[in-house]
Amino acid sequence: MSNLPVHAPRVNAETKPFWDGTAEGKLVLPHCNACGFVIWYPRTFCPQCQATDVRWEEASGLGTIYSFSITRKGRGEFREAGTYVLAYVELAEGPRVMTNIVDCDPDALSVGQAVRVVFDDTGQGSALYRFTPA
Repeated sequence: MSNLPVHAPRVNAETKPFWDGTAEGKLVLPHCNACGFVIWYPRTFCPQCQATDVRWEEASGLGTIYSFSITRKGRGEFREAGTYVLAYVELAEGPRVMTNIVDCDPDALSVGQAVRVVFDDTGQGSALYRFTPA
C-alpha cells in the first residue's frame, strides 16, 4: 500500500467496533438512533444529543478532499516516506476525518476531489484508514 509508517492504534471499548471494522477492510461509523447523527470520532454516545443509543454501520468509504497539506520533507519515521499528504476528507456520510491521501501524485490533488478509502494493515488486528483518488 503506502510507504508511510503504520502503527497499531490504541484500542479501547468505545473504539473497538471501529478498529475491528478496519481489520476487515470496512469503514464502520457509529450512528445515533435518537437523532440520526453520524458520529465522528468513534464513541458510544452522540455528541449532538447526548443519547447513548448508538448503532455501528458500514460507511460507503467514499468522500471528497476538504483540505490538504503536502509534506515534502518529514521528520523521524516520516523522513524516509518521502513526500506525503495529510488531509481532511469529508465522508459521503457527513463527518470530516483527518487522514492521508496515498498512491497519488500530490501535486495533482485538489479540494473537492473524489477519494475512496484504502487500508494499511498494522499486523496487530487493525488497519489504518487512508484514502486514494477515486
